[in-house]
Amino acid sequence: MSTTAVAPLTTQDAEVLVSAARRAAEAAGVTVSVTVLDAGGHLLAFRRDDRAVLISGETSTRKAYTALQLNAPTADLVDAVQPGGPFHTLPTALDRPLLFIAGGVPVHRDGRLIGSIGVGGGAPEQDHAIATAALEALG
Repeated sequence: MSTTAVAPLTTQDAEVLVSAARRAAEAAGVTVSVTVLDAGGHLLAFRRDDRAVLISGETSTRKAYTALQLNAPTADLVDAVQPGGPFHTLPTALDRPLLFIAGGVPVHRDGRLIGSIGVGGGAPEQDHAIATAALEALG
């Protein structure tokens, strides 16, 4: 079995993600906060628009953390935590900052999870679209 090293998410990558998210948010007319985490869940970059609601900083970080821990866009997990869903008790079962609202997206390189981005401040669908647009800019 051969193992191929995959380059980690760098601060330069994080800056590309934050800049692309900012442009997408401006195009959508939304003020947001953007959080980028590395594969270990450590903060690589954070930006809050001057006019973004203060709580958006916390929500963007929790969305990024949730997408990283579950290796899935938070938009895809919303139904899973509803009553009767497979993750219904997960938000309260763990002492972790999980948030099951659209806007968190994992970042992959060569098929490997290398980090995540979270966007908060707009409607959940807007946050998800902004995070996805940022990923496209990373290439």
